[in-house]
Amino acid sequence: MKTSADMAMWRTPSGLLGIVILAVLSLLAIAVSAGWLAGGWSTTSAAQWAPADAAHWFGTNRLGQDIWDRALAGTLTAFRVGIVVTVGALVLGAMLGAIAGWRAGSWLDDVMLYLMGVLDSMPIYLLAAAFAFMLGGGEVAMYVAMIVSFWTSTARLVRAEVARLRGQAYVLSAEAIGLPPALILLRHLLPNTGHILLVQATLTFVAAIKTEVILSFLGIGVRDGVSWGLMLAESTQDVLAGHFGNFAAASLLLFSLLLGLNLLADALQDAFSLSEVPR
Repeated sequence: MKTSADMAMWRTPSGLLGIVILAVLSLLAIAVSAGWLAGGWSTTSAAQWAPADAAHWFGTNRLGQDIWDRALAGTLTAFRVGIVVTVGALVLGAMLGAIAGWRAGSWLDDVMLYLMGVLDSMPIYLLAAAFAFMLGGGEVAMYVAMIVSFWTSTARLVRAEVARLRGQAYVLSAEAIGLPPALILLRHLLPNTGHILLVQATLTFVAAIKTEVILSFLGIGVRDGVSWGLMLAESTQDVLAGHFGNFAAASLLLFSLLLGLNLLADALQDAFSLSEVPR
């Protein structure tokens, strides 16, 4: 049965557009992963900086590689980074936020709030870059850096919701019959933060993709493979030589994905704010 939030979501034109954009790009990423598209993104099959034509929609780069194939392969990288970081940051943030909310007002809650305050006081992209650099760069270091940097916003929201629900009758009843706090959190409280986690997932996905582009552009993100950040870094030299294929292809797909995610995030926020979330 659909909730009023579901129906409000499907009636939102911007939300539907966001879903369509994400569906198309998801299919492209799946096709790349299966080897149906962009299988030859690393192949030097043409001349250096060949112009756009029917065979190479955005031309080739300085190595003779097809730019559009590289941009499509970068879509898979973007989704991989977004999914890994979003899942990691949401799990960490939900767990720590739930613990802090359950122990609201205690020394543990104070420590957690202090830690979140310290991390939130620093610009998120600089914080992620600092962690990635400290860990030596590379894709794994980038994942860890972003998860450590992104969990706080989810933790704050989950903490507030768990603290609000802490005094509800069904929670007090569960305590009264002797259920352990961990089971109450997992079975009764965290499921009621699903609407928060859903919106946070889209926002974290956006932040992860933008941060990956920044870190890869700086040389401390993706190194082995292809990503939109690497393509934009490469385009700094191409543009000086009068070639804009790398910049255009990477920017087009990056803009499309971020647009779809932001439209979906806005629609979800509007749907949940206009609808009563079941408890």
